[in-house]
Amino acid sequence: MSLPVFRRRYRAGLLSRGIIALATAGALAGTFVLALASPAGAAPSAPASSAPSGSLAAQTFDPSQGQGAHPYMGWSSWSLESTKYPGVNPTGSESWLTEQHVLQQEAVVASTLKSHGYQYINIDAGWWKGFDQYARPQTNSITFPDGISYIADKVHADGLKLGIYMPVGLDKSAYNGGNTPVYGTTNCFTRDLVYPDLRSTNGWDSAYKMNFDNPCSQAYLDSIANMFAGWHVDFLKLDGVGPGSFKGGANYDNTSDVAAWSKALAGTGRPIQFVISWSLSPLQMPTWQAYTNGWRIDTDVECYCNTISTWSSSVKQRWNDVIPFIDQAGPGHWNNLDSVDVGVGAMDGLTDAERQSELTLWALESAPLYAGDDLTKLDAFGKSLLTNDEVIAVDQVGRPARPVNQFSQQQTWYSANPDGSVTVGLFNLADASHTVTMPLSDIGLSSTATVRDLWSHAELGRVSSSFSAQLPAHGSRLLTFTPRRSALAAPTGLHATASTASGVTLAWQPSANAPSGTAYAVRVDNRTVTTVQGITATVSGLRSGTAHTFQVQAVAGRKNTSLWSSALQLTTAAGGGPTLYEAESPDNVNIGSASAGSCAKCSGGAKVGNLGGGSSVLFTAITVPADGTYLMKISYLDGDSSRQAIVTANSGTPVYVNLVGTNNNDWSTPQTTTFPITLHAGTNSIQIGNPSDYVSDVDAVWV
Repeated sequence: MSLPVFRRRYRAGLLSRGIIALATAGALAGTFVLALASPAGAAPSAPASSAPSGSLAAQTFDPSQGQGAHPYMGWSSWSLESTKYPGVNPTGSESWLTEQHVLQQEAVVASTLKSHGYQYINIDAGWWKGFDQYARPQTNSITFPDGISYIADKVHADGLKLGIYMPVGLDKSAYNGGNTPVYGTTNCFTRDLVYPDLRSTNGWDSAYKMNFDNPCSQAYLDSIANMFAGWHVDFLKLDGVGPGSFKGGANYDNTSDVAAWSKALAGTGRPIQFVISWSLSPLQMPTWQAYTNGWRIDTDVECYCNTISTWSSSVKQRWNDVIPFIDQAGPGHWNNLDSVDVGVGAMDGLTDAERQSELTLWALESAPLYAGDDLTKLDAFGKSLLTNDEVIAVDQVGRPARPVNQFSQQQTWYSANPDGSVTVGLFNLADASHTVTMPLSDIGLSSTATVRDLWSHAELGRVSSSFSAQLPAHGSRLLTFTPRRSALAAPTGLHATASTASGVTLAWQPSANAPSGTAYAVRVDNRTVTTVQGITATVSGLRSGTAHTFQVQAVAGRKNTSLWSSALQLTTAAGGGPTLYEAESPDNVNIGSASAGSCAKCSGGAKVGNLGGGSSVLFTAITVPADGTYLMKISYLDGDSSRQAIVTANSGTPVYVNLVGTNNNDWSTPQTTTFPITLHAGTNSIQIGNPSDYVSDVDAVWV
């Protein structure tokens, strides 16, 4: 039985979640501080653990079995199954998926993409129809008349690998009154796999939650895994997994399922790469890392419209949503940004600049590269993108990049290489052309470096101090900067995590090539004030309301020091500060549909939600002692992947703030993040909103 098509993030329905739907119930790596408040309140509604239960809790398995050393590459069927592009699915959603169509795509991968590293042919939802006498999914004999093993053999004959798909939980259609036996057992039936109250699970509520305290549940997954292995399958995508997939709470905690699937696949003796989907919660990273080869960080990239995707509805969010996952990726498990649909311009729903930017981000983040287009219609530009070996090498080296910051729509993302060079992506995420300028110190380099453009395979010559590029709307460059001489790299990402009237707490990314034992000198206003061994420091003894310039330097020995980092300008808080300002204060103005609602865990017992579009909250009485750039901390609530707030002080230059979400549908537990904002002496007005997208609920701010 095919799954429902409702796999995308329906953001229109999420706007009200914080205040209307859940009103009473409730980092950037290197730039933001992401912290969850201590949970409180009612106990979970079902007795399920947030960690793998039963005997699995004390076990770990190697889910890779040699798989996932590098991000996988290939092709997947879902983009074509889901699109409403004319003629693709003539008889309804998923009708494109047939044996013939899959083999047509496989032939293009084998002839055109395989030599560039593409390997997997992944069949997504819709391959089965009903269940056999043991509750295992049964191949749709009409659309796949020769069976999955036939396709696997064809794929393997061309030196490729085959992937398949399953939703998490026991499909409700497979339950069959609880009377279906489990293959390979004598006393296990489907009634033994689930809880007596038949509680629902997964992102669509299409399955019953399985009870892994009963060994019959493991036996059931073993039977399916062995069936897949018997078909010579090389890859499994487990979908609708929580916490994530728009769901949270005990019924949607599928950590035990993930652990059990990992064990089942390992038990087959066949190396099967194992990935989970979608919008997985970053709060469960220990489980995802222990048992899988990768996790989807976001909802579907597809727009479910008359193209495969669009920039605004299904692509641009990934620049924000990947942030809490950047440091979690590595050999054996990778951050999955979903299919990279850039091969057929007529179908992609993107400009050429957007197509290049999409693949640039995927490569910089070492995300799996799997196309979703109809490869039989691959256009020249799409082919040039998908087969650029220099760009593919960036992806496959497995060093996810991070942004310098995300405070504007013109961004620099960078990743240091062992040879001292730095791979850099420049992005203009705005809707109009802009110049993006990057000081070399932002990426830890000295004053002079040579530059190579990886998309054009061109040497751009030598640059000093900074590099600038004029980029079209949603455009990008992918570059390698190589310093002229070997030197200790400067620390990067210097930012403040806290500011009081008398001190500032700093944090930064370490020198990229620092030897063991490297220390970091901190200077304020060109005067070194301390040296530390870690990558944080608190500078005290400052006066309130005074502006200061902060920098850090790597020190690996008396004669081995780096250049100073890019400077951070910050003004200390007012005396007795920082000062708390509640979002629901009567001093503030709620614009549009913005409204206050109760929030038991919020600082004042309330929050303001329904923000975004034409709705915002205006703080009217934020007071500081002097002109300057202050550190603002915002307490917000976001159970989604992430939302972007645009913060404007006194109608001035907007600051873009990425409010990292938890992906667990928790709209009652506050998080905090910090960012700099320029204010003038006296009373300031600060507006928080976003005219083109939704914003997290806001609890309070501190300045």
